[in-house]
Amino acid sequence: MNTELPPLNALRAFEVAARHGSIRQAAEELNVTHGAVSRQIRVLEEHLGVAVFHKDGRGVKLTDAGSRLSEVASDAFARVGAVCAELQRQNAEAPFVLGCPGSLLARWFIPRLDRLQRELPDLHLQVSASEGELDPNKPGLDATLWYHEPPWPADMQVYELSAERIGPVFSPHLPHAERLLRAPASALLDETLLHTVSRPQAWPSWAGNMALPVQALRLGQGFEHLYFLLEAALAGLGVAIAPQQLVADDLAAGRLLAPWGFVKTTAKLALWVPRRRLDRRAERLAEWLQHELA
Repeated sequence: MNTELPPLNALRAFEVAARHGSIRQAAEELNVTHGAVSRQIRVLEEHLGVAVFHKDGRGVKLTDAGSRLSEVASDAFARVGAVCAELQRQNAEAPFVLGCPGSLLARWFIPRLDRLQRELPDLHLQVSASEGELDPNKPGLDATLWYHEPPWPADMQVYELSAERIGPVFSPHLPHAERLLRAPASALLDETLLHTVSRPQAWPSWAGNMALPVQALRLGQGFEHLYFLLEAALAGLGVAIAPQQLVADDLAAGRLLAPWGFVKTTAKLALWVPRRRLDRRAERLAEWLQHELA
């Protein structure tokens, strides 16, 4: 029994002919003659010791053995092709495309972008912002930075960066800011709270962690995106709920106040990389992000 793999050219000619069900169309795709494809198929059949095609009118039809081989050959060539395409795209000059929610991009990532570019100059980072539900498998994305809850999907390499911590924030220009600064967290049960329609669980999650009755919360103005919610809070329109990382710079500058601190949620800020697109640059970016968040 011949245990060696058949010649690659023979296997490739067979895969294309099997896919088309035609020697002629295979020859056209491979840019060779009809006779060249037929010779390669004969080489394959001699190597295997079985027929992979039989005549079917003016075309060819797979035998049982050919059907079995066609299934694995098509998958193997497709996978090799996909990896080769990714490797070509990930050459030294290709940009590393990062998907990121717009609010995280605007309030945390962009203020650190200049330092990132100085410290990782060969990353060639390109950011793709989104305020909808991100898809880490979206074609063209090399990685996605976002908040999400475990468990992680098997087709993703997920670099956990930090736990999400959320808490109420408001502007010192809020009319009753001084009173709230001296009040316990339960004072927020008397407030009409700003919120986002994309994270309806944020306020209930915080209240539950603070042992406050969730049903007593009063939600007021809602905003489609977190970025708009925080702009409303900065304008003194009310008390908002936000991840600590996204308001850290505002807290440090005194633009926002968080007298009750932040509580941990089950979500993580993580860098997601599709396993089929694993890239050494993703690991280096994850290390940089972990250091920055620390």
